[in-house]
Amino acid sequence: MALTLTPGSLIVASAYPDPPFDLIDNGSASGFDIELMRAICAQLGLALQPVRYSGADFNGIFEGLAKRSYDAVISGTTITPDRSAIALFSQPYLEFNQGVAVNRRSTPNVAALADLRGLTAGIQSGNTSDIVAKRLLAEGVIAEIKYYPYHGIATALDDLEAGRIGLVIKLHPVISWLVKDRPALSVAIEVPTHEKLGIAFAKQNEALCEAINRALAALRENGEFARLQARWFPRPGG
Repeated sequence: MALTLTPGSLIVASAYPDPPFDLIDNGSASGFDIELMRAICAQLGLALQPVRYSGADFNGIFEGLAKRSYDAVISGTTITPDRSAIALFSQPYLEFNQGVAVNRRSTPNVAALADLRGLTAGIQSGNTSDIVAKRLLAEGVIAEIKYYPYHGIATALDDLEAGRIGLVIKLHPVISWLVKDRPALSVAIEVPTHEKLGIAFAKQNEALCEAINRALAALRENGEFARLQARWFPRPGG
């Protein structure tokens, strides 16, 4: 089979906004993931074509991959056993934990997971933060989980500001970015989930996966990966 759907181009889906991985800046796709894919495309002699996934559940992005609507998915995507059963993943390129954002005005003393007792967690549908939330619910720490469509993260944060929910869980660098212009909110807890992020491909597209793994290795070797990481994740560990 051909390496990409369109000769000379690499069509890559991301779920915006998911800063600092994927964001729209003045109408153009930007962020660490996008710049990384541009650098990979330069290595492979391909032109990057970013496309936006706008489904309500992040898991739907893998359905589009299986249907060959695009060549690859990059969106701060955690490699999980369930996802690996339906998609092929590159070598992991970054690792992060989950972060818990709270309203510092209404819950100023939150410093540990036990301090979340009785609160409602806001979670995006299909996000790996749901794994943490379900564990906290099973342990009797949080009282409830409220689900938001994947593109509804701003609504979840609005609800947190207004006191309609008590916390939002999301990958640590993303939630840290999203609350920085919301003075009432802060990331109070980092949950050590050690999530490895990868680029996803259709199961049968081993050739493209291997080519991108080689390009990733070259970018690490020539220092470009480290330069991108320092730009978008200036604090070690995100």
